[in-house]
Amino acid sequence: MLGVDPRHASVILGRLTEGDHVFRLSHGRWAFPGRVSPFAVPEALTRPLPSYVSLQSALYHHGMIEQIPDVVYAVTLGPPRLALTPITAVSLHQVTPEFFFGFERLSNVGANVATPEKALLDFFYLRPARSRRFRALPELELPRTFSKSRARAMLTRIRSEPRRALVAELLDHALSGRKQRGA
Repeated sequence: MLGVDPRHASVILGRLTEGDHVFRLSHGRWAFPGRVSPFAVPEALTRPLPSYVSLQSALYHHGMIEQIPDVVYAVTLGPPRLALTPITAVSLHQVTPEFFFGFERLSNVGANVATPEKALLDFFYLRPARSRRFRALPELELPRTFSKSRARAMLTRIRSEPRRALVAELLDHALSGRKQRGA
């Protein structure tokens, strides 16, 4: 953006970092202090690949769980990884391109965030992951706006029959006996 050689830009940014005017998110990615919300960090880290905040972070954002996640959980088309930044730690998890949908841009947090239905399905979709982070869901409370039919319709986007069956079973189990807030 400055029209200078990339090596010189790195020197300039390094000096700005020393003065706390900017900070480094990751290789080649910088931010101004106080101008980036934690929910915007996943997109900055995965660009040019897309990502959106989901899983426990979106569930908490939508008031579906009370436990505050200690990292920002996000879904991406890129490889899974944990990224530590000066703003927040980000836990990135990969889904297939066919299952990469169900989010909306929220201007108040400056990021794409999964809908309540998709955040819950993403959690169940990643249950077989080696990390074991998605084995148990904290106490779940559905918002009044949660649509069981919309959640079930989203299941059809999972290509793998065994994975779709697992997610459907976990969804049915989670929805049975759960009361909806405001109902």
